[in-house]
Amino acid sequence: MMRPAYVQRMARYNRWQNENLYGVSDRLSDDERRLDRGAFFKSIHGTLSHVLWGDRQWMARFEKQERPPGSIMESVALFPDWDDLKAKRTTMDAFIVAWADGLRDKWLEGNISWFSGAIQRDVTRPAWEVITHFFNHQTHHRGQVHAMLTQAGGMPHDTDLFVMPE
Repeated sequence: MMRPAYVQRMARYNRWQNENLYGVSDRLSDDERRLDRGAFFKSIHGTLSHVLWGDRQWMARFEKQERPPGSIMESVALFPDWDDLKAKRTTMDAFIVAWADGLRDKWLEGNISWFSGAIQRDVTRPAWEVITHFFNHQTHHRGQVHAMLTQAGGMPHDTDLFVMPE
């Protein structure tokens, strides 16, 4: 059974890794961040925009709030301004940490239901499974960004969970 402490740890890991990748990305020019590097969402900026959109989608489902606009493919252009994207990422990371800090076992033992635009149907899954997907989705796309930053000559910091500062 997943416990709130796991979710809280992963929320902090998410924030730490976003600070890492955005910090390295910030040293690139806007053209470098937007360069098509062959990833699924093409560029560093596009991939980071998608991850933020995805986080907003999931948090809206978890908190029963309004979902962000756009589809998966439109998510790359939802935050066209780099400074705005960074600011919204910082705000979302604080929101995720605060949300995780308020989680209780009972919520994690329940189910989450939503309409999936990706598969065009209603879905119900155990909360622990959806939380696992939530953090896995972030990690998957941050790995792509890490590779693109390395291609661009950037040097992201370590990504190992056990070396995360307390």
